[in-house]
Amino acid sequence: MSDAQTITELAKRRGFFFRANESYGGVAGFYTFGPEGAALKRNVESAWRDRFTVREGNDEIEAPTIAPEPVFEASGHLDGFDDMLVECGECGESHRADHLIEDASDIEEAESLPVPKVETLVAEYEVACPTCGAPLAGRSIEEFNLMFETGIGPGSGQRGYLRPETAQGIFVEFPRLKQYARNKLPFGITQIGRAYRNEISPRKGIVRTREFTQAELEQFVDPDDDDPPLSRVADVSLRLYPATEQEAEGGGYVEATVSEAVDDGIVTSEWVAYYLGVAREWYDRIGVDMDRFRFRQHLPGERAHYAADCWDAESEVSGAAENPEDPTDGDWIEIAGFASRGDYDLSKHATHGDDDFTVFTQYDEPRTVERAVADPDMSVLGPEFGGRADDIADALRDLAGRDPGAFGGETVTVGVDGDDVTVDTEVAGFRIETQTEAGEHVMPYVIEPSFGVDRTVYTLIAHAFGRDEVDGEERTYLSLSAEVAPTDVAVFPLVGDAALETLADEVVADLRAAGLSVAHDDSGNIGRRYRRQDEVGTPLSVTVDHESVETEPTTVTVRDRDTTAQVRVPVDDLVTALGTLLEGEGSFDRLLANYDRVDTDVTRS
Repeated sequence: MSDAQTITELAKRRGFFFRANESYGGVAGFYTFGPEGAALKRNVESAWRDRFTVREGNDEIEAPTIAPEPVFEASGHLDGFDDMLVECGECGESHRADHLIEDASDIEEAESLPVPKVETLVAEYEVACPTCGAPLAGRSIEEFNLMFETGIGPGSGQRGYLRPETAQGIFVEFPRLKQYARNKLPFGITQIGRAYRNEISPRKGIVRTREFTQAELEQFVDPDDDDPPLSRVADVSLRLYPATEQEAEGGGYVEATVSEAVDDGIVTSEWVAYYLGVAREWYDRIGVDMDRFRFRQHLPGERAHYAADCWDAESEVSGAAENPEDPTDGDWIEIAGFASRGDYDLSKHATHGDDDFTVFTQYDEPRTVERAVADPDMSVLGPEFGGRADDIADALRDLAGRDPGAFGGETVTVGVDGDDVTVDTEVAGFRIETQTEAGEHVMPYVIEPSFGVDRTVYTLIAHAFGRDEVDGEERTYLSLSAEVAPTDVAVFPLVGDAALETLADEVVADLRAAGLSVAHDDSGNIGRRYRRQDEVGTPLSVTVDHESVETEPTTVTVRDRDTTAQVRVPVDDLVTALGTLLEGEGSFDRLLANYDRVDTDVTRS
């Protein structure tokens, strides 16, 4: 088990991640991934891409990280992308008020509470400034927009913002992306990339930063006709923490399969349920501890007004939880979100943009339908309303489609630029037409699984962290999945002997030629080299010893990280044996069964 300090110290010592720009004092919320961390992160991204892009048959794009202001006006980020800020009256430090409430109380999701309630709780729990200890009761709480602003072009140029999520790049490009999908729903677009949020009080290492990586999928579906392939994950077991259980005294988890969660109405969206099942299998595959993992439903105050249902994947990262069945015990962090967003995003961009954000869906056979239409008489509207005539005509046409009954009287009234305009119904040219239609324009709904890559990396380190004792000596190790471990194999010549070093070089070259990531370490005694590789999660180590060069056939010892068991394997078999093992096609027991076990502990040599 591990805590935040232990993880941070290990990460810095072994090159997983560390605060950026420390030569200049550093700035909170920015981290550099070192050699081990960059490799682990890259492997997580590759595993995500394999599951959510390749295996789901989706396409991937890479959009710019900066967009002009109108994009975020349309998306709502300029008005509603805020956190609660409270400033200390003594030292001037700013803090996120909802986090202070969570630290001082048993309240889990203070973010969902309104500002006046949080101000009341600050006084009730006598919350003090974490920096100087001054009381914060009575201090006003302000809404602080989290986006980084920038200028596009020289001088005053054009105002832009660093994207706070990767999703908007997908939504904005939808008119072109739908063409690549041949206008066939459903289809999905993925993107892995950097996002930026000017966090009030970054904390807990890479859990809450100002620059981070997201992996997002936007699934575009016909709300009436498209169903997910639920049978693929119907029997996947989920640990759910519904809103009803969170609000109930003593509420707990609900264990259900994906199909049961849908049938019982726990997860209302079949698409969301499908991706909960897919995500659960993926997290298990890359090494997340399923005993420290759950799906928590958003409380009513957390959920965006346009979202039909939202769930977060959460992991427990402190290792201090005494009761795994108590959902309030431990340190839980959000690592992914799953939302049914309706047509909110595309309709917003359709309103503000200049393109078509619908998909034309062709019927199996043409249909004859009656349509209410308005064909305004411009020879009357033009002279009477001048430059407003076109806008009034458009408003009449729109009203005819939305509310044909409005044309039942002698006059009809429409709203134009905030004003009510009344015209004669006869001038509006209202009528019912019989039309033959080949299809219809559909505004797709969006299902969004959004993953925090950095937080997933943090979770994997926290869940893989272990301590044990080998031959009377304490060992720290990371039991990382072979799929995501930064290095596949470490190769060690036992001592500084020319023959051993030559063979070790040949083994390294062969393994690298086979596509494996290999560390070659000849520094220090063999025990310390094993410990270094154990601590960064390298699954297998190969040692070239004297027997390797003195007997035929040429052999090396292969050591398993988790058990420290060793076997002697012929060099000619090494690439195949290790490749099979690392691809998950068997356990180390398979090597123990096929080759001679090494009982002598060379780790102390």
